[in-house]
Amino acid sequence: MDQRAVYRRVLGVRGEDLAAVFLERAGMRVLDRNWRVPAGEIDIVARDGRTLVVAEVKTRTSARFGHPLDALTPARRFRLRRLGMAWAARHRVPARPLRVDGVGVLVVGGRVFVTHERGVG
Repeated sequence: MDQRAVYRRVLGVRGEDLAAVFLERAGMRVLDRNWRVPAGEIDIVARDGRTLVVAEVKTRTSARFGHPLDALTPARRFRLRRLGMAWAARHRVPARPLRVDGVGVLVVGGRVFVTHERGVG
């Protein structure tokens, strides 16, 4: 793995850690992280009251190419909803209600900006 790929991986992990703390401080309970199956991956699975939340985390060091959450395409949102239902079935928990959230983490000059959008998909 080249140095650039390692940097992106470390940045992604840091962003997911920051997002998990942010969601917990917002009153959610993180149930799982980085759940992978052949169909894809869920960054964070959380519970917000009765609602099962599937959160996609996008981390960037610049807004040069837009806000981090601009990367959440309709196809990605649809896939996350299906993955959330698969997670619920695998863990034998109710998948309804299910919400897909986006968490954008922007790390600029040592400062961190977190944006949480509920119900993006």
